Amino acid sequence: MRSNLLKGSLLALLLASGSAAQAAAPAKRAVELPPPADLAYEMNAQHRGFGLKGEALIAWRGGDGKYEVNVEASAALLGKLTEYRSRGAVDSFGLAPAEFYEKRYRKDATTTVFNRENKTVTLSDAKEPLALKGGEQDRASVTWQLASVARAAGEARFKPGSEWSFIVAGRRDAEPWTFKVVKREKIQTAMGELDTLLVTREPRGEGKSEGVDIWLAPAQEWYPVKLRFRDDERETIEQTVTKITRK
Repeated sequence: MRSNLLKGSLLALLLASGSAAQAAAPAKRAVELPPPADLAYEMNAQHRGFGLKGEALIAWRGGDGKYEVNVEASAALLGKLTEYRSRGAVDSFGLAPAEFYEKRYRKDATTTVFNRENKTVTLSDAKEPLALKGGEQDRASVTWQLASVARAAGEARFKPGSEWSFIVAGRRDAEPWTFKVVKREKIQTAMGELDTLLVTREPRGEGKSEGVDIWLAPAQEWYPVKLRFRDDERETIEQTVTKITRK
């Protein structure tokens, strides 16, 4: 019983998507893509005192006006929990997804299509396509859009107190995600102590309990060296980098 509860709650936290109405697209921004790399993470999840350990892998590729990011998370007892794949181009808004593939634990795979010619976003659980206004991200690309914006802005502008908003397409619709740079922080990792900037996305609106914390490391090409997904039910999923392999 406890095992099933843990599995269900953790998967819901990992895979929850936005449900607010689509908002206006963000302003155009300068971006500087991080160099291509494979990033390995140790994963620790907690639910009301119960723990689960595993690993996550992110393969990031960007350059020549295009990008691709592949994300996998797995646990020793459950196997592969999630698989995300996002690919697309780079335009005046930054990363411009063309397709987002999502495979959940024991669920059918879904695909979100960003049609630039027809200016629509086709979502897996939406009856009608959304209007594509420019700047929309998916749940895999948004972290790398944030890192790319941070690299271009530099620490002088991407500093504690600043806020950065993006439109993120979920399974049913799209909503604004606003990230606030909270503070500079040293974190301990398998790679040693890293200097980072903690960036937080707080829940938005009633019924929105999930939050996201991302630690970007300026000295490590602004890679996301730690990520935490959390909600108000004392659930957290935390990924901390163990190795970065430049490609």
